[in-house]
Amino acid sequence: MNRSEAMKDNYDCVVIGGGPAGASAATIVAEGGHSTLLIEREAMPRFHVGESLMPETFWALERLGVNDRIRQQGWQVKKSVQFVTHRGTESDPFFFRQHDDRDCSDTWQVERSEFDKMLFDRAAEVGADTFDRTRLVDVLFDDAGNANGVVVKDQDGEQREIACRVVIDGTGQQSFIANKLGLKQVDPDLKKAAIWTYYKDAMRGDGDNSGATIILNTEDKQAWFWFIPLSRGITSIGCVSDHEYLLKGRGSAEVVFQEELAKCPGLAPRLEKATQLGDIRVAKEFSYMTSQSAGSGWVLVGDALGFIDPVYSSGVYFALEMGVRAGDAVVEGFRKEDLSGEQLGGWIPEFKEGATWVRKLVHAFYNKQFSIGRFMKEHPEHRGNVTNLLIGRVFQEGVGDVFEDMDASIKRAEMNAMEA
Repeated sequence: MNRSEAMKDNYDCVVIGGGPAGASAATIVAEGGHSTLLIEREAMPRFHVGESLMPETFWALERLGVNDRIRQQGWQVKKSVQFVTHRGTESDPFFFRQHDDRDCSDTWQVERSEFDKMLFDRAAEVGADTFDRTRLVDVLFDDAGNANGVVVKDQDGEQREIACRVVIDGTGQQSFIANKLGLKQVDPDLKKAAIWTYYKDAMRGDGDNSGATIILNTEDKQAWFWFIPLSRGITSIGCVSDHEYLLKGRGSAEVVFQEELAKCPGLAPRLEKATQLGDIRVAKEFSYMTSQSAGSGWVLVGDALGFIDPVYSSGVYFALEMGVRAGDAVVEGFRKEDLSGEQLGGWIPEFKEGATWVRKLVHAFYNKQFSIGRFMKEHPEHRGNVTNLLIGRVFQEGVGDVFEDMDASIKRAEMNAMEA
């Protein structure tokens, strides 16, 4: 795909990576009137996992001007999240509109190939030069440490150097700049892996719960499954656990997937009349953050900045949010003639603080003594707070208030387990 006649030798901004983070950043910068290059190493559209959106994506998508297009795509509407225990007991669904009866409380389970292409094309519509099948070779820095260009290899194998004033790194878990500068910090407690595939005609919930993301535990709580209903009767189903447990010494991924499926009482009935589509896929899901996420002439967005865990479907929302915030910071930096790390990354502390609440919820989920259903029975007053977290409203005051009681609940459960 080539959205312009030729790639230029100089741009105000080069964005690396055509996923939601990179495409949204490129859209904002190009809309701001600055010459922008967006490159993607694979041919668009391309497959990607991570189909479930949080409702708070509404605002970034509205800013990008694509909400109406999404409504026309026919993707599965998502109105709730539900949890199923290791015994197969189903929680009451967390219905988003019961918490906030506005259009922004409905969201979607998307086909990522189509969704990402829509965002990639949107960047081109507003003036970005967009090229897929273009691989990043290097990010260039001058002697003072300012990012000032990139080296890329195009679809014909030609290598060329592109000068720029700002580099936005949206290279996903490759996290090019962070790896180049040694900035990645892996969370030792969240070294996960995922095995997943797709099914046709899996049994879904009823009514407003028919498009729910369902999170189901296995009997021994060593693993959990996601159940994400997509359009056309297809469901994304994946198993997540510790990397060592899932992938070391247990045979093929297909064998492991079936072994874990047999231990998931809440999932097996949903697949009795379903047919598996395609092969089993495997991915490492290591959680990490970056010790520095912006510098002079560069800023990280999306998984290049950090990745938490797939359990609460925060990835695409965070990617879009980061892309929009970084794009705004770049535009403002050009206006102020300030492309320092402080300017380009001025939004990052607030973002990381909000992401901390999702990370804490993830750590609670992986504690074998924690049960979201039991916690809701103990503290029904926190149902709104938990729903806010599942919606993605993590940047508002007071959202973390739930964790004092949640931590206490976990400690009580751990003590009871030790006494038993």
